[in-house]
Amino acid sequence: MPLDDVAGVIVHAHGVTWTTNLAVALAQRGAPLLLCGSNHAPVAVCLPIDGHHEVNGRIRAQWEAGKPLSKQLWKRVVVAKIRWQAAVLEAQGHSAAAFETLARKVGSGDPANVEAQAARRYWPLLMGSGFRRDRAAGGANAMLNYGYTVLRSLCARAVVAAGLHPAIGIHHANRGNALALADDLMEPFRPLTDALVVRLLARGVDSLTPASKRAFAGLVALDLPGDTGTTTVSGIATRSAQTLAACFQTGRAADLILPVPPSALEIAGLDGLLQ
Repeated sequence: MPLDDVAGVIVHAHGVTWTTNLAVALAQRGAPLLLCGSNHAPVAVCLPIDGHHEVNGRIRAQWEAGKPLSKQLWKRVVVAKIRWQAAVLEAQGHSAAAFETLARKVGSGDPANVEAQAARRYWPLLMGSGFRRDRAAGGANAMLNYGYTVLRSLCARAVVAAGLHPAIGIHHANRGNALALADDLMEPFRPLTDALVVRLLARGVDSLTPASKRAFAGLVALDLPGDTGTTTVSGIATRSAQTLAACFQTGRAADLILPVPPSALEIAGLDGLLQ
């Protein structure tokens, strides 16, 4: 596989070895190298030092962005995520009318934590009343962890390529989180992983297998609607990161372009990843 086609490498099995030559070659192409723990969630990351040619100015603008701008940006991210959750639920045949009402209630910085209110409705509808999201659990939770890691790697690459620093988030601010901004940017994409896990469970797949890992890796190439027409998830992530960089420089949150919620037919395209 040409290295230029690699969006990121996720090292999952603990017996894996790699060469410094590979790590350097990936860094030169802006592809992150993520190391996973036993719960399939990332625990360490190798990112390139050099990013966009305007990296100095963009990181300075990112660092100096005021709280009002960060709060407005987070509001847009939360609204987009809630609308994506609604789209996934509707594609599964569930009523999601309440989610548009929730999306309209999101204020600057989401002070009422509408994101959590939506999650409390979302998971029981999508996965059943007995489901609990637990990063340390196996089964469906482990599959969710792995899918989110794929998307996190994709967003980390997009952020670095746009000349931004992945550790400086607009909402996520844990000092030990090297990918805080990638975590912010990936929020609207999370329901894609959720929808794929539901489809895997429906086929009797309740743990990570080589085939399910390939399906999660294929998420980055899935076609979805964009602001300029149909594009891939990878293309949308790149566009989001680029416009986020512009927001930091202009001070206008409205410049941020996030993924458009897909239709039921477009979500059905996930079935093509299961073959």
